[in-house]
Amino acid sequence: MASARILIVDDEPDMLDNCTRIVTRLGYDCVTAENGEVALEEFERQRPDLVLTDLKMPEMDGMALMARLHDADPDLPVIMITGFASIESAVAAVREGAFDYLPKSFSVDQLRVAVERALRHRGLQMENRNLRSQLQQTLGFENVVGRSPAMAQVFELVKKAARSEANILVLGESGTGKELIARAIHANSPRAGGPFVPVDCASLPEHLLESELFGHEKGAFTGAVRTKTGLVEAAHRGTLFLDEIGDLPAPLQVKLLRALQERQIRRVGGTGLVDVDVRVVSATNRNLTEAIAKGQFREELYYRINVIAIRLPALRERAGDIPLLAQAFLKRYGHGRVRGLDEAAADALEHYRWPGNVRELQ
Repeated sequence: MASARILIVDDEPDMLDNCTRIVTRLGYDCVTAENGEVALEEFERQRPDLVLTDLKMPEMDGMALMARLHDADPDLPVIMITGFASIESAVAAVREGAFDYLPKSFSVDQLRVAVERALRHRGLQMENRNLRSQLQQTLGFENVVGRSPAMAQVFELVKKAARSEANILVLGESGTGKELIARAIHANSPRAGGPFVPVDCASLPEHLLESELFGHEKGAFTGAVRTKTGLVEAAHRGTLFLDEIGDLPAPLQVKLLRALQERQIRRVGGTGLVDVDVRVVSATNRNLTEAIAKGQFREELYYRINVIAIRLPALRERAGDIPLLAQAFLKRYGHGRVRGLDEAAADALEHYRWPGNVRELQ
């Protein structure tokens, strides 16, 4: 990183000049600051790749400065320089997050080696971050096709919402791709390394759904020959996707609400509580506010799952996306025998209303 930018912070002018001269001679861009407050201002303006700072400075010392810098950029390497060289201060600096430590009697070679190691570490971090971002984008959005303004808004909201820990409610007509969006949220979230566990709330009868969600103990009912882990517990440290949550039976709404509030579940037939750490993404094609008014859905649960709402547009609202989707499906299912659509076919697809949305087109 020969073009790297290095911020040098020291309250002694001679030391500041000496460090700057050496670092400049090594081929790096230098930014200087005579105290911690100026260093923070320069950090915001210049966004350096590395910080060299004196440990002992009035008002804001090097440790306090490093803490403030790491609040803004946790991966920023910081090298501490001090005239009070001791094992204790070196260990304390590294323990608090310093990349390296040099006494003020350092040689040019010592400084050069420390700077090169720190910048090499910084380069690897940036490369890994970029690769991780590309992988998450690929995993998250490869199956969600669309360039329309309506879908661009959805993608932007998904990226922002995914970074938070907030529960998300995905709204949209049947067939709009709500589970794909839920998977994209998971893949672009800090929980991407954990499990993604989908639950279809409309597909199972109530007595089976409770056991599926919360698990059961051995002997809890006829046929319960062994203890079973529920899907909520299986999603620990990951994402629980509750599809068609509007169809969840009322008694289970109460149990789910309690589980989300307490972050604990009780298996069917059990007495002990099990801690669970899950991020919930729910989906429905129902109008839940109308369901609340009719007494069909609990208002407290609605506000618990609907911290962030993402509405998926119907296919008829996605101008220009139908040809893209059609081509994607032809590529996936055509086995190379069908290569495209003629003009009449494309025109017919564009003018159809698609009541079944993307699923019907597929």
